[in-house]
Amino acid sequence: LLLEVVNEHNDKIYTTSWDAKEFGKLFLEQLQSRNLLFGELLTEFSKLIDFSDKKIIQRAAAVQALCCTHLEAGDGNHIDFQNFSSTALWYQQEILSLVMRVYCEDQLMDDLVGSNDSYYVEYVPSAIQDATKCKKDIEEKKITPSAQRAQSFEKLIAFLVDGLQEGGDYDVQGPVLKPLQSLFNKMFIRRGQTAVSVIGDMTRATLLVKNEKDLRVIVKRIEEAFPSIHGKEFQGPSEVGVDTFLHQVFKMKKVPESDIIPYRFKANSSQKKKMDKGEPPLYYNFNFFDGIPEYHRVGTTEMFVAFELQIGLEAEVNGLRGDHVSYEEGRILNAQPLLKAYKDVHEKSSESHVSTTAVPSSLTEKSETQDDMKLIAAVLEGNFSNCRYRALGQMEIDGEGTAPISPKRLCLNNKRLNIWAGQNKAVILDGPFELDPSRRYSVDSMGLNMATRICGISVGLFAYFGPYVVQISALFLGKYRKEEEVSLIKPGVNFLTMESISMLPPQCDGVLLAAWGDPYHWERVKKSYHGMKLVLNQYEE
Repeated sequence: LLLEVVNEHNDKIYTTSWDAKEFGKLFLEQLQSRNLLFGELLTEFSKLIDFSDKKIIQRAAAVQALCCTHLEAGDGNHIDFQNFSSTALWYQQEILSLVMRVYCEDQLMDDLVGSNDSYYVEYVPSAIQDATKCKKDIEEKKITPSAQRAQSFEKLIAFLVDGLQEGGDYDVQGPVLKPLQSLFNKMFIRRGQTAVSVIGDMTRATLLVKNEKDLRVIVKRIEEAFPSIHGKEFQGPSEVGVDTFLHQVFKMKKVPESDIIPYRFKANSSQKKKMDKGEPPLYYNFNFFDGIPEYHRVGTTEMFVAFELQIGLEAEVNGLRGDHVSYEEGRILNAQPLLKAYKDVHEKSSESHVSTTAVPSSLTEKSETQDDMKLIAAVLEGNFSNCRYRALGQMEIDGEGTAPISPKRLCLNNKRLNIWAGQNKAVILDGPFELDPSRRYSVDSMGLNMATRICGISVGLFAYFGPYVVQISALFLGKYRKEEEVSLIKPGVNFLTMESISMLPPQCDGVLLAAWGDPYHWERVKKSYHGMKLVLNQYEE
Protein backbone atom coordinates (compact mmCIF):
# COMPACT_ATOMS: atom_id res chain seq x y z
CA LEU A 1 0.00 0.00 0.00
CA LEU A 2 1.06 3.58 -0.70
CA LEU A 3 2.65 5.24 2.33
CA GLU A 4 3.76 8.52 0.74
CA VAL A 5 2.94 10.70 -2.27
CA VAL A 6 5.49 12.31 -4.60
CA ASN A 7 4.95 15.48 -6.62
CA GLU A 8 4.44 13.59 -9.90
CA HIS A 9 1.35 11.98 -8.38
CA ASN A 10 -0.54 15.15 -7.49
CA ASP A 11 -3.32 14.75 -10.05
CA LYS A 12 -6.73 16.26 -9.31
CA ILE A 13 -9.18 13.66 -8.02
CA TYR A 14 -12.91 14.38 -8.00
CA THR A 15 -14.67 13.14 -4.87
CA THR A 16 -18.02 14.60 -6.06
CA SER A 17 -19.14 16.24 -9.29
CA TRP A 18 -18.01 19.64 -8.01
CA ASP A 19 -15.18 18.96 -5.54
CA ALA A 20 -11.68 18.10 -6.70
CA LYS A 21 -8.62 17.63 -4.49
CA GLU A 22 -4.97 17.13 -5.23
CA PHE A 23 -4.20 13.47 -4.72
CA GLY A 24 -1.60 14.28 -2.05
CA LYS A 25 -4.17 16.11 0.06
CA LEU A 26 -6.80 13.41 -0.48
CA PHE A 27 -4.27 10.74 0.45
CA LEU A 28 -3.36 12.49 3.72
CA GLU A 29 -7.03 12.97 4.61
CA GLN A 30 -7.72 9.29 3.93
CA LEU A 31 -4.63 8.22 5.84
CA GLN A 32 -5.58 10.35 8.84
CA SER A 33 -9.14 8.96 8.86
CA ARG A 34 -7.81 5.42 8.52
CA ASN A 35 -5.32 5.87 11.34
CA LEU A 36 -7.98 7.26 13.67
CA LEU A 37 -10.28 4.39 12.80
CA PHE A 38 -7.51 1.82 13.20
CA GLY A 39 -6.65 3.29 16.61
CA GLU A 40 -10.23 2.85 17.81
CA LEU A 41 -10.50 -0.70 16.47
CA LEU A 42 -7.10 -1.77 17.83
CA THR A 43 -7.89 -0.30 21.26
CA GLU A 44 -11.02 -2.45 21.53
CA PHE A 45 -9.09 -5.45 20.25
CA SER A 46 -6.41 -4.97 22.93
CA LYS A 47 -9.09 -4.80 25.62
CA LEU A 48 -10.54 -8.05 24.34
CA ILE A 49 -7.27 -9.92 24.91
CA ASP A 50 -6.34 -7.94 28.06
CA PHE A 51 -3.00 -6.73 26.67
CA SER A 52 -2.37 -2.99 26.51
CA ASP A 53 0.79 -2.74 24.35
CA LYS A 54 -0.78 -2.08 20.95
CA LYS A 55 2.55 -1.76 19.13
CA ILE A 56 3.48 -5.26 20.21
CA ILE A 57 0.11 -6.54 18.99
CA GLN A 58 0.71 -4.96 15.59
CA ARG A 59 4.21 -6.39 15.26
CA ALA A 60 3.15 -9.86 16.38
CA ALA A 61 0.17 -9.93 14.02
CA ALA A 62 2.35 -8.80 11.10
CA VAL A 63 4.95 -11.51 11.71
CA GLN A 64 2.28 -14.17 12.27
CA ALA A 65 0.60 -13.26 8.99
CA LEU A 66 3.65 -13.83 6.80
CA CYS A 67 5.68 -16.31 8.81
CA CYS A 68 3.02 -18.53 10.35
CA THR A 69 4.29 -21.63 8.54
CA HIS A 70 7.92 -20.98 9.55
CA LEU A 71 7.88 -19.78 13.13
CA GLU A 72 6.64 -21.46 16.28
CA ALA A 73 6.66 -20.50 19.94
CA GLY A 74 6.77 -22.72 22.98
CA ASP A 75 8.97 -24.41 25.59
CA GLY A 76 9.26 -21.08 27.41
CA ASN A 77 10.89 -19.30 24.47
CA HIS A 78 9.42 -16.38 22.58
CA ILE A 79 10.15 -13.69 20.02
CA ASP A 80 10.97 -10.40 21.71
CA PHE A 81 8.95 -7.99 19.58
CA GLN A 82 10.32 -5.02 21.52
CA ASN A 83 13.59 -5.46 19.61
CA PHE A 84 12.00 -4.05 16.46
CA SER A 85 11.34 -0.38 15.92
CA SER A 86 8.75 -0.65 13.15
CA THR A 87 5.07 -0.58 14.02
CA ALA A 88 4.22 -2.60 10.91
CA LEU A 89 2.42 0.30 9.25
CA TRP A 90 2.06 -1.59 5.96
CA TYR A 91 0.17 -4.39 7.72
CA GLN A 92 -2.04 -1.93 9.58
CA GLN A 93 -3.04 -0.21 6.34
CA GLU A 94 -3.57 -3.47 4.46
CA ILE A 95 -5.93 -4.96 7.04
CA LEU A 96 -7.81 -1.71 7.56
CA SER A 97 -8.24 -1.07 3.83
CA LEU A 98 -9.66 -4.55 3.33
CA VAL A 99 -12.00 -4.20 6.32
CA MET A 100 -13.32 -0.90 4.96
CA ARG A 101 -13.81 -2.24 1.43
CA VAL A 102 -15.63 -5.37 2.59
CA TYR A 103 -17.85 -3.30 4.88
CA CYS A 104 -18.63 -0.38 2.57
CA GLU A 105 -19.24 -2.12 -0.76
CA ASP A 106 -22.52 -3.57 0.49
CA GLN A 107 -23.45 -0.59 2.66
CA LEU A 108 -23.26 1.82 -0.29
CA MET A 109 -25.58 -0.28 -2.48
CA ASP A 110 -28.56 2.00 -1.83
CA ASP A 111 -27.06 4.97 -3.72
CA LEU A 112 -28.45 3.80 -7.05
CA VAL A 113 -31.34 6.08 -7.94
CA GLY A 114 -30.71 9.35 -6.12
CA SER A 115 -32.18 10.73 -2.90
CA ASN A 116 -35.73 11.78 -2.07
CA ASP A 117 -34.73 15.39 -2.68
CA SER A 118 -32.96 14.83 -5.98
CA TYR A 119 -32.95 12.39 -8.87
CA TYR A 120 -29.23 13.00 -9.18
CA VAL A 121 -27.03 9.96 -8.52
CA GLU A 122 -23.37 10.22 -7.52
CA TYR A 123 -21.41 7.85 -9.75
CA VAL A 124 -18.13 8.37 -7.88
CA PRO A 125 -16.29 5.03 -7.25
CA SER A 126 -17.44 3.88 -3.82
CA ALA A 127 -13.90 3.22 -2.49
CA ILE A 128 -13.35 7.00 -2.29
CA GLN A 129 -16.03 7.10 0.43
CA ASP A 130 -14.77 4.16 2.53
CA ALA A 131 -12.91 5.98 5.30
CA THR A 132 -15.64 8.59 5.84
CA LYS A 133 -18.42 6.00 5.80
CA CYS A 134 -16.68 3.67 8.26
CA LYS A 135 -15.78 6.48 10.66
CA LYS A 136 -19.41 7.62 10.73
CA ASP A 137 -20.87 4.13 11.16
CA ILE A 138 -18.54 3.16 13.99
CA GLU A 139 -19.45 6.34 15.85
CA GLU A 140 -23.14 5.53 15.40
CA LYS A 141 -22.58 1.83 16.24
CA LYS A 142 -24.54 0.97 13.12
CA ILE A 143 -25.73 -2.61 12.59
CA THR A 144 -28.52 -1.96 10.07
CA PRO A 145 -27.68 -3.35 6.61
CA SER A 146 -28.45 -1.63 3.34
CA ALA A 147 -32.01 -1.81 2.03
CA GLN A 148 -30.63 -3.82 -0.92
CA ARG A 149 -29.31 -6.44 1.48
CA ALA A 150 -32.50 -6.54 3.55
CA GLN A 151 -34.51 -7.20 0.38
CA SER A 152 -32.37 -10.23 -0.49
CA PHE A 153 -33.16 -11.78 2.90
CA GLU A 154 -36.86 -11.07 2.41
CA LYS A 155 -36.84 -12.91 -0.94
CA LEU A 156 -34.99 -15.89 0.53
CA ILE A 157 -37.29 -16.18 3.53
CA ALA A 158 -40.39 -15.82 1.33
CA PHE A 159 -39.21 -18.83 -0.69
CA LEU A 160 -38.55 -20.93 2.41
CA VAL A 161 -41.74 -20.19 4.38
CA ASP A 162 -44.21 -20.42 1.49
CA GLY A 163 -47.54 -21.46 3.06
CA LEU A 164 -46.61 -20.45 6.62
CA GLN A 165 -47.78 -17.36 8.51
CA GLU A 166 -45.35 -14.90 10.09
CA GLY A 167 -46.04 -14.39 13.79
CA GLY A 168 -48.03 -17.60 14.06
CA ASP A 169 -45.74 -20.18 12.44
CA TYR A 170 -42.44 -18.34 12.43
CA ASP A 171 -40.62 -15.12 13.35
CA VAL A 172 -37.61 -13.40 11.78
CA GLN A 173 -34.80 -11.70 13.70
CA GLY A 174 -32.61 -9.32 11.72
CA PRO A 175 -31.02 -9.00 9.30
CA VAL A 176 -28.11 -7.53 11.24
CA LEU A 177 -24.88 -6.23 9.74
CA LYS A 178 -21.56 -7.56 11.02
CA PRO A 179 -20.13 -4.65 13.07
CA LEU A 180 -16.88 -3.10 11.92
CA GLN A 181 -15.20 -4.14 15.17
CA SER A 182 -16.19 -7.76 14.72
CA LEU A 183 -15.03 -7.74 11.10
CA PHE A 184 -11.71 -6.19 12.10
CA ASN A 185 -11.17 -8.73 14.89
CA LYS A 186 -11.81 -11.66 12.56
CA MET A 187 -9.48 -10.38 9.82
CA PHE A 188 -6.78 -9.31 12.25
CA ILE A 189 -6.79 -12.80 13.73
CA ARG A 190 -7.11 -14.93 10.62
CA ARG A 191 -5.10 -13.01 8.05
CA GLY A 192 -2.37 -15.28 6.67
CA GLN A 193 -3.85 -18.52 8.04
CA THR A 194 -5.56 -19.34 4.75
CA ALA A 195 -4.71 -18.29 1.21
CA VAL A 196 -8.20 -16.93 0.57
CA SER A 197 -10.98 -16.57 3.13
CA VAL A 198 -14.76 -16.34 2.91
CA ILE A 199 -16.59 -14.08 5.34
CA GLY A 200 -19.78 -16.14 5.37
CA ASP A 201 -21.87 -13.96 7.66
CA MET A 202 -21.32 -10.34 6.61
CA THR A 203 -25.04 -9.89 7.23
CA ARG A 204 -27.03 -12.42 9.24
CA ALA A 205 -30.69 -13.08 9.99
CA THR A 206 -32.43 -15.84 11.95
CA LEU A 207 -35.59 -17.67 10.94
CA LEU A 208 -37.26 -18.95 14.13
CA VAL A 209 -39.77 -21.73 13.42
CA LYS A 210 -42.39 -22.40 16.09
CA ASN A 211 -42.79 -26.18 15.68
CA GLU A 212 -40.57 -28.99 14.46
CA LYS A 213 -42.97 -30.17 11.76
CA ASP A 214 -42.73 -26.83 9.93
CA LEU A 215 -38.95 -26.84 10.39
CA ARG A 216 -38.76 -30.22 8.63
CA VAL A 217 -40.85 -28.86 5.74
CA ILE A 218 -38.39 -25.96 5.30
CA VAL A 219 -35.37 -28.26 5.50
CA LYS A 220 -36.89 -30.64 2.94
CA ARG A 221 -37.58 -27.70 0.61
CA ILE A 222 -33.91 -26.72 0.72
CA GLU A 223 -32.70 -30.30 0.26
CA GLU A 224 -34.94 -30.84 -2.76
CA ALA A 225 -34.19 -27.49 -4.40
CA PHE A 226 -30.42 -27.54 -3.75
CA PRO A 227 -29.28 -31.17 -3.30
CA SER A 228 -25.68 -30.36 -4.26
CA ILE A 229 -25.04 -28.16 -1.19
CA HIS A 230 -26.72 -30.24 1.53
CA GLY A 231 -24.62 -32.48 3.75
CA LYS A 232 -21.44 -31.90 1.77
CA GLU A 233 -18.24 -30.25 2.92
CA PHE A 234 -17.95 -26.78 1.40
CA GLN A 235 -14.97 -26.60 -0.96
CA GLY A 236 -13.87 -22.99 -0.76
CA PRO A 237 -11.31 -21.08 -2.84
CA SER A 238 -8.44 -22.19 -0.61
CA GLU A 239 -9.25 -25.85 -1.30
CA VAL A 240 -10.02 -25.85 -5.04
CA GLY A 241 -8.29 -22.66 -6.18
CA VAL A 242 -9.87 -19.28 -6.85
CA ASP A 243 -10.40 -19.72 -10.59
CA THR A 244 -12.10 -23.11 -10.18
CA PHE A 245 -14.17 -21.75 -7.31
CA LEU A 246 -15.43 -18.84 -9.42
CA HIS A 247 -16.48 -21.12 -12.27
CA GLN A 248 -18.29 -23.41 -9.83
CA VAL A 249 -20.24 -20.54 -8.26
CA PHE A 250 -21.06 -19.16 -11.71
CA LYS A 251 -22.88 -22.42 -12.55
CA MET A 252 -24.72 -22.78 -9.23
CA LYS A 253 -28.50 -22.77 -9.07
CA LYS A 254 -30.28 -19.66 -7.75
CA VAL A 255 -33.29 -19.30 -5.46
CA PRO A 256 -36.36 -18.77 -7.69
CA GLU A 257 -37.32 -15.14 -8.37
CA SER A 258 -34.00 -13.88 -6.96
CA ASP A 259 -30.24 -13.65 -7.56
CA ILE A 260 -29.45 -15.58 -4.36
CA ILE A 261 -26.82 -18.32 -4.87
CA PRO A 262 -26.86 -20.85 -1.97
CA TYR A 263 -23.49 -22.51 -1.50
CA ARG A 264 -23.74 -24.23 1.89
CA PHE A 265 -26.48 -25.73 4.05
CA LYS A 266 -25.41 -27.57 7.17
CA ALA A 267 -26.36 -28.25 10.75
CA ASN A 268 -25.16 -25.63 13.23
CA SER A 269 -22.10 -26.77 15.19
CA SER A 270 -24.21 -26.70 18.37
CA GLN A 271 -26.11 -29.76 17.08
CA LYS A 272 -23.15 -32.17 17.11
CA LYS A 273 -24.19 -33.99 20.31
CA LYS A 274 -27.73 -34.47 18.98
CA MET A 275 -26.44 -35.86 15.70
CA ASP A 276 -23.95 -38.16 17.46
CA LYS A 277 -26.95 -39.73 19.21
CA GLY A 278 -28.77 -40.17 15.89
CA GLU A 279 -31.21 -37.31 16.50
CA PRO A 280 -32.07 -34.84 13.70
CA PRO A 281 -30.63 -31.33 14.14
CA LEU A 282 -32.91 -28.48 15.12
CA TYR A 283 -30.66 -25.61 14.05
CA TYR A 284 -29.06 -24.96 10.63
CA ASN A 285 -26.83 -22.48 8.81
CA PHE A 286 -27.75 -21.46 5.25
CA ASN A 287 -25.01 -19.46 3.51
CA PHE A 288 -25.38 -17.67 0.20
CA PHE A 289 -23.93 -15.19 -2.26
CA ASP A 290 -26.14 -12.51 -3.78
CA GLY A 291 -25.75 -12.37 -7.55
CA ILE A 292 -21.98 -12.76 -7.43
CA PRO A 293 -19.30 -14.13 -5.10
CA GLU A 294 -18.27 -10.64 -3.96
CA TYR A 295 -14.46 -10.43 -3.86
CA HIS A 296 -11.91 -7.94 -2.56
CA ARG A 297 -8.13 -7.92 -2.56
CA VAL A 298 -5.78 -5.49 -0.81
CA GLY A 299 -2.07 -6.18 -1.03
CA THR A 300 -1.65 -9.93 -0.59
CA THR A 301 -4.93 -10.49 1.26
CA GLU A 302 -8.01 -11.79 -0.57
CA MET A 303 -11.55 -12.06 0.78
CA PHE A 304 -14.91 -13.31 -0.50
CA VAL A 305 -18.08 -11.95 1.09
CA ALA A 306 -21.26 -13.96 1.70
CA PHE A 307 -24.33 -13.86 3.92
CA GLU A 308 -26.05 -16.20 6.35
CA LEU A 309 -29.58 -17.16 7.33
CA GLN A 310 -29.79 -19.27 10.47
CA ILE A 311 -32.83 -21.54 10.54
CA GLY A 312 -33.93 -23.25 13.73
CA LEU A 313 -36.63 -24.33 16.12
CA GLU A 314 -37.36 -21.28 18.25
CA ALA A 315 -37.05 -23.09 21.59
CA GLU A 316 -33.71 -24.66 20.56
CA VAL A 317 -32.20 -21.38 19.33
CA ASN A 318 -33.30 -19.41 22.39
CA GLY A 319 -31.84 -22.08 24.65
CA LEU A 320 -28.46 -21.87 22.92
CA ARG A 321 -28.18 -18.09 22.80
CA GLY A 322 -26.95 -17.83 26.38
CA ASP A 323 -24.11 -20.27 25.69
CA HIS A 324 -22.72 -18.45 22.64
CA VAL A 325 -19.10 -17.36 22.99
CA SER A 326 -17.91 -14.57 20.72
CA TYR A 327 -14.27 -13.83 19.96
CA GLU A 328 -12.72 -13.71 23.40
CA GLU A 329 -9.18 -13.81 24.73
CA GLY A 330 -8.59 -17.55 24.56
CA ARG A 331 -9.84 -17.99 21.00
CA ILE A 332 -7.92 -14.97 19.73
CA LEU A 333 -4.63 -15.98 21.32
CA ASN A 334 -4.95 -19.56 20.06
CA ALA A 335 -5.05 -18.06 16.57
CA GLN A 336 -2.06 -15.83 17.35
CA PRO A 337 0.46 -18.20 19.02
CA LEU A 338 3.42 -15.82 18.66
CA LEU A 339 1.54 -13.07 20.46
CA LYS A 340 0.31 -15.57 23.07
CA ALA A 341 3.87 -16.72 23.79
CA TYR A 342 5.07 -13.14 24.20
CA LYS A 343 2.12 -12.23 26.42
CA ASP A 344 2.60 -15.32 28.62
CA VAL A 345 6.31 -14.65 29.08
CA HIS A 346 5.74 -10.94 29.64
CA GLU A 347 3.20 -11.64 32.38
CA LYS A 348 5.43 -14.24 34.06
CA SER A 349 8.51 -12.02 33.91
CA SER A 350 6.54 -9.15 35.42
CA GLU A 351 5.77 -11.41 38.36
CA SER A 352 9.19 -13.08 38.81
CA HIS A 353 11.52 -10.48 37.19
CA VAL A 354 13.23 -13.33 35.31
CA SER A 355 14.24 -12.70 31.69
CA THR A 356 13.83 -15.34 29.02
CA THR A 357 15.57 -16.23 25.80
CA ALA A 358 14.24 -14.13 22.93
CA VAL A 359 14.47 -16.69 20.11
CA PRO A 360 11.96 -18.95 18.38
CA SER A 361 12.03 -22.43 19.91
CA SER A 362 12.01 -24.08 16.48
CA LEU A 363 15.38 -22.53 15.54
CA THR A 364 18.37 -23.88 17.46
CA GLU A 365 21.35 -23.01 15.33
CA LYS A 366 22.82 -19.50 15.76
CA SER A 367 23.04 -18.86 12.02
CA GLU A 368 19.43 -19.91 11.57
CA THR A 369 18.37 -17.60 14.37
CA GLN A 370 20.20 -14.66 12.81
CA ASP A 371 18.59 -15.36 9.43
CA ASP A 372 15.23 -15.58 11.09
CA MET A 373 15.66 -12.25 12.85
CA LYS A 374 16.55 -10.66 9.50
CA LEU A 375 13.37 -12.13 8.05
CA ILE A 376 11.28 -10.75 10.90
CA ALA A 377 12.88 -7.32 10.60
CA ALA A 378 12.21 -7.30 6.85
CA VAL A 379 8.59 -8.30 7.39
CA LEU A 380 8.06 -5.59 9.98
CA GLU A 381 9.51 -2.97 7.68
CA GLY A 382 7.41 -4.19 4.77
CA ASN A 383 10.65 -4.82 2.85
CA PHE A 384 9.83 -8.12 1.21
CA SER A 385 9.03 -9.37 -2.28
CA ASN A 386 7.45 -12.38 -3.92
CA CYS A 387 10.33 -14.25 -5.56
CA ARG A 388 8.10 -16.81 -7.31
CA TYR A 389 7.89 -14.67 -10.44
CA ARG A 390 10.47 -13.67 -13.06
CA ALA A 391 10.04 -10.33 -14.84
CA LEU A 392 9.57 -10.57 -18.61
CA GLY A 393 9.43 -6.92 -19.58
CA GLN A 394 6.53 -4.66 -20.42
CA MET A 395 3.53 -4.99 -22.70
CA GLU A 396 1.79 -1.95 -24.19
CA ILE A 397 -1.87 -1.86 -25.24
CA ASP A 398 -3.21 1.04 -27.31
CA GLY A 399 -6.98 1.28 -27.51
CA GLU A 400 -8.89 3.25 -30.13
CA GLY A 401 -12.41 2.73 -28.82
CA THR A 402 -15.29 0.39 -29.60
CA ALA A 403 -19.03 0.69 -30.13
CA PRO A 404 -20.42 1.40 -26.64
CA ILE A 405 -22.18 -1.76 -25.41
CA SER A 406 -23.24 -2.79 -21.91
CA PRO A 407 -20.80 -5.03 -20.02
CA LYS A 408 -21.85 -8.68 -20.18
CA ARG A 409 -19.72 -10.00 -17.35
CA LEU A 410 -20.66 -9.21 -13.76
CA CYS A 411 -18.13 -7.37 -11.59
CA LEU A 412 -17.04 -8.92 -8.29
CA ASN A 413 -15.95 -5.74 -6.49
CA ASN A 414 -18.19 -3.03 -7.96
CA LYS A 415 -21.72 -4.33 -7.36
CA ARG A 416 -23.44 -1.07 -8.25
CA LEU A 417 -21.97 -1.36 -11.75
CA ASN A 418 -23.83 -4.67 -12.25
CA ILE A 419 -27.16 -2.98 -11.57
CA TRP A 420 -26.36 0.09 -13.67
CA ALA A 421 -25.31 -2.11 -16.59
CA GLY A 422 -28.84 -3.53 -16.64
CA GLN A 423 -30.25 0.01 -16.66
CA ASN A 424 -28.19 1.17 -19.67
CA LYS A 425 -26.03 3.25 -17.33
CA ALA A 426 -22.75 1.44 -18.09
CA VAL A 427 -20.86 0.78 -21.33
CA ILE A 428 -17.59 -0.71 -22.54
CA LEU A 429 -15.45 2.10 -23.96
CA ASP A 430 -12.54 -0.01 -25.17
CA GLY A 431 -11.51 -3.61 -25.44
CA PRO A 432 -11.56 -6.31 -24.39
CA PHE A 433 -7.88 -6.90 -25.04
CA GLU A 434 -6.57 -10.46 -24.84
CA LEU A 435 -3.85 -11.51 -22.39
CA ASP A 436 -1.91 -14.74 -21.86
CA PRO A 437 -3.52 -16.44 -18.81
CA SER A 438 -0.30 -18.37 -18.07
CA ARG A 439 1.43 -15.09 -17.13
CA ARG A 440 0.93 -12.69 -14.24
CA TYR A 441 0.50 -8.96 -14.83
CA SER A 442 0.71 -5.73 -12.89
CA VAL A 443 -0.31 -2.34 -14.25
CA ASP A 444 2.54 0.11 -14.68
CA SER A 445 0.33 2.92 -16.03
CA MET A 446 -3.13 3.45 -17.45
CA GLY A 447 -4.42 6.63 -19.10
CA LEU A 448 -7.09 7.74 -21.57
CA ASN A 449 -7.70 10.80 -23.72
CA MET A 450 -10.91 12.86 -23.61
CA ALA A 451 -11.07 15.66 -26.21
CA THR A 452 -14.06 17.57 -24.83
CA ARG A 453 -15.44 18.19 -21.38
CA ILE A 454 -17.46 15.35 -19.91
CA CYS A 455 -19.13 15.37 -16.51
CA GLY A 456 -21.07 12.94 -14.37
CA ILE A 457 -19.42 9.67 -15.37
CA SER A 458 -16.72 7.37 -14.01
CA VAL A 459 -14.27 5.35 -16.06
CA GLY A 460 -12.56 2.20 -14.85
CA LEU A 461 -10.07 -0.48 -15.84
CA PHE A 462 -11.42 -4.02 -15.42
CA ALA A 463 -9.71 -7.40 -15.67
CA TYR A 464 -11.20 -10.81 -16.47
CA PHE A 465 -11.31 -13.11 -13.44
CA GLY A 466 -12.82 -16.50 -14.18
CA PRO A 467 -16.25 -15.83 -15.77
CA TYR A 468 -16.41 -12.42 -14.05
CA VAL A 469 -14.42 -9.15 -14.01
CA VAL A 470 -12.77 -7.21 -11.19
CA GLN A 471 -12.23 -3.45 -11.03
CA ILE A 472 -8.53 -2.56 -10.94
CA SER A 473 -8.89 1.23 -10.78
CA ALA A 474 -11.48 3.90 -11.53
CA LEU A 475 -11.81 7.68 -11.64
CA PHE A 476 -14.74 10.08 -11.65
CA LEU A 477 -14.80 12.77 -14.34
CA GLY A 478 -16.15 15.73 -12.41
CA LYS A 479 -18.25 18.73 -13.31
CA TYR A 480 -17.09 20.19 -16.65
CA ARG A 481 -13.75 18.43 -16.48
CA LYS A 482 -11.64 18.78 -19.62
CA GLU A 483 -8.25 17.20 -19.97
CA GLU A 484 -6.09 15.88 -22.76
CA GLU A 485 -5.17 12.84 -20.68
CA VAL A 486 -6.82 11.31 -17.63
CA SER A 487 -4.67 8.90 -15.58
CA LEU A 488 -6.17 6.09 -13.53
CA ILE A 489 -2.79 4.61 -12.66
CA LYS A 490 0.69 6.09 -12.84
CA PRO A 491 3.96 4.27 -12.09
CA GLY A 492 3.91 3.69 -8.34
CA VAL A 493 0.34 4.80 -7.60
CA ASN A 494 -3.23 3.61 -8.17
CA PHE A 495 -5.40 6.71 -7.66
CA LEU A 496 -8.41 4.72 -6.44
CA THR A 497 -6.96 1.98 -4.21
CA MET A 498 -3.95 4.07 -3.11
CA GLU A 499 -1.71 1.06 -3.69
CA SER A 500 1.71 1.26 -5.26
CA ILE A 501 1.29 -2.07 -7.10
CA SER A 502 -1.83 -2.86 -9.14
CA MET A 503 -1.89 -6.61 -9.80
CA LEU A 504 -4.26 -8.25 -12.26
CA PRO A 505 -5.86 -11.45 -10.94
CA PRO A 506 -4.26 -14.84 -11.62
CA GLN A 507 -5.11 -16.55 -14.93
CA CYS A 508 -6.38 -13.24 -16.29
CA ASP A 509 -6.99 -13.48 -20.05
CA GLY A 510 -8.39 -10.04 -20.82
CA VAL A 511 -8.82 -6.39 -19.80
CA LEU A 512 -11.28 -3.67 -20.80
CA LEU A 513 -12.15 -0.04 -20.15
CA ALA A 514 -15.72 0.70 -19.00
CA ALA A 515 -17.67 3.83 -18.07
CA TRP A 516 -20.81 4.36 -16.02
CA GLY A 517 -23.12 7.30 -15.42
CA ASP A 518 -26.24 8.92 -16.89
CA PRO A 519 -27.18 7.41 -20.29
CA TYR A 520 -27.59 10.75 -22.09
CA HIS A 521 -23.79 11.15 -21.87
CA TRP A 522 -22.93 8.10 -24.00
CA GLU A 523 -23.09 9.74 -27.42
CA ARG A 524 -20.89 12.61 -26.20
CA VAL A 525 -18.52 10.21 -24.50
CA LYS A 526 -18.16 8.19 -27.70
CA LYS A 527 -17.25 11.33 -29.67
CA SER A 528 -14.94 12.66 -26.96
CA TYR A 529 -13.05 9.44 -26.27
CA HIS A 530 -9.75 9.45 -28.19
CA GLY A 531 -8.19 6.21 -27.04
CA MET A 532 -6.28 4.73 -24.10
CA LYS A 533 -2.78 3.49 -23.32
CA LEU A 534 -2.21 0.63 -20.91
CA VAL A 535 1.31 -0.47 -19.91
CA LEU A 536 1.56 -3.85 -18.17
CA ASN A 537 4.50 -5.48 -16.41
CA GLN A 538 4.68 -9.20 -17.27
CA TYR A 539 5.88 -12.07 -15.07
CA GLU A 540 6.14 -15.83 -15.22
CA GLU A 541 6.59 -18.40 -12.46
